[in-house]
Amino acid sequence: MKSMKSIRQTRGFTVIELIVAIVLIGIAGWLFYSERLNADAIQRDSARKIAINAMYYNLEEVYYAKNNYYPTSIDSKVLRAMDPGLFTDPTGTSVGELGANYTYDGANCTPDGKCSGYTLRSIMEREADYVKKNRATK
Repeated sequence: MKSMKSIRQTRGFTVIELIVAIVLIGIAGWLFYSERLNADAIQRDSARKIAINAMYYNLEEVYYAKNNYYPTSIDSKVLRAMDPGLFTDPTGTSVGELGANYTYDGANCTPDGKCSGYTLRSIMEREADYVKKNRATK
């Protein structure tokens, strides 16, 4: 005959043990989810920096070298040497559109559309705005 003690030990988990296990699993899931969100934001910020650097390079090394001035606005028709997909931010909004993460502001522009400077800016999620200015105003 089994003793009362051995019968009690084979019953399974108590309610408290189940609640503790569920809470621990929930906390682990929440930590995983929050770290995943952070990793995704860092990846989007990296994509923003790549796009701004590509715009900067094309403005300086291609457009300005050819025209000796900067444009009043940019898009894939103005900066033809650049991948057109880079003009669209990770949220799907293009440069110049309302709510875009990327902005281009021409500086000291003449009425005929020739600017002597510019500021490129990207709104970042995990760090301060990423800003590039034309070489002459650094």
